Amino acid sequence: MDRTKLGAVEGRFADLIWAHAPVTTAALIAQAKERLDWKRTTTYTVLKRLCERGLFDLQDGTVTTKLSREEFYERQSREYVESAFNGSLPAFVAAFSRSSKLRPEEIEALQKLIDESRR
Repeated sequence: MDRTKLGAVEGRFADLIWAHAPVTTAALIAQAKERLDWKRTTTYTVLKRLCERGLFDLQDGTVTTKLSREEFYERQSREYVESAFNGSLPAFVAAFSRSSKLRPEEIEALQKLIDESRR
């Protein structure tokens, strides 16, 4: 199982946990029922899967994060660039910008990141 990919439903559930963690399983079950229309068993099944993948931890009825949302998506992005572009960030940006022109504010944000990484 790929540890850095989430399906659409898993992603929505993970976002729910990240938004409320630490959260009790009772509160999480209620949130999943309200927002995802899930039963208790579905919540536990998906929670167990995400815990096994190292995103969350379940101890004494409380779910905590082992990996923040930002850390998770950073890893996912790095793995994508590594697998699709042989780790070349410039090749990724070039491919992205060929099909979609970068807006001035995006160029400015990228330049700021480059300048910060030089320091």
